[in-house]
Amino acid sequence: MTRYDLCLTWSWKYDADFVRLLETACRAHHLTLLPVTLETLEEVLPKLVSGELSFAAHFEFSAHDPRFEPVDRWAREHNLYRINPPEMGDWAEDKATMHLELISAGVYTPYTVIISPYNEQAELPSIDLTPFKGRFVIKPSYGGGGEGVILNATLLEQVEQARHQFPELKYLLQEQVEARDLDGRGAWFRLIYCAGQHYPCWWDVHTHVYSPVTAEETARFELAPLREITERIARVCKLEFFSTEIAHTPDGRWVVVDYVNDQIDLRPQSTAVDGVPDAILAHIAADLAGLVALHCPHPWYQRIFGR
Repeated sequence: MTRYDLCLTWSWKYDADFVRLLETACRAHHLTLLPVTLETLEEVLPKLVSGELSFAAHFEFSAHDPRFEPVDRWAREHNLYRINPPEMGDWAEDKATMHLELISAGVYTPYTVIISPYNEQAELPSIDLTPFKGRFVIKPSYGGGGEGVILNATLLEQVEQARHQFPELKYLLQEQVEARDLDGRGAWFRLIYCAGQHYPCWWDVHTHVYSPVTAEETARFELAPLREITERIARVCKLEFFSTEIAHTPDGRWVVVDYVNDQIDLRPQSTAVDGVPDAILAHIAADLAGLVALHCPHPWYQRIFGR
């Protein structure tokens, strides 16, 4: 039998750079990595079933592509360690669910009205738009990359039209959050959380360009709440790896605007202007390899660290 420590299922060609970083990080932890793509899936599956091949941990890194489901099912049936299990990711990425869960955990979110799916309630209920102060955001409860999101909405007719795009989904009407100005820069942040580590970045809502928050900026602008809020989100969503967006408003609120995204675009900034800074990517790869080493230790690791 050939045994690997981590099986990584992935399909997006632009993730190749990050896969290489993860391979390097795994080697540094004395771990073996089995990358499975759609091209190699048909070769891997029979070997898993026959027992010729096995692995100790699984990371589904392909936007929950259903074609990889047999690999995750095999891992689940063998009670293996899974980073961001797809069922947890699906639950955490439901914005309607997370909105209520985060409120219960004491996390500030935008003022929100949740509307039932069009397929369940075709007639739009009576909605008071007064609290939105003239404009609001319309977004489906599930999905990423801004798909289906409408900014600066002003009319219920826009809500009626939007619900037809994804009639099976709930919709959220949300307060349009404005960020305060910090020396000419909007106080809008995107944070990546990985295995207990936090990577805060300034986030340009127009260009989607990351700029890492420095220790000096954290002290100068009193940005320490970003870490506490992200830790609360992690406790709620129970994922090891996700991103979130937080804005600091002119009236002093820290508002979580985009709750949980467990399918992060990990293109490096060196090859894509709106990619993740390369140094942060290297840290994330090391964090993920460390998770596998911690949960699926080799005998040498047990001898050294007593686990």
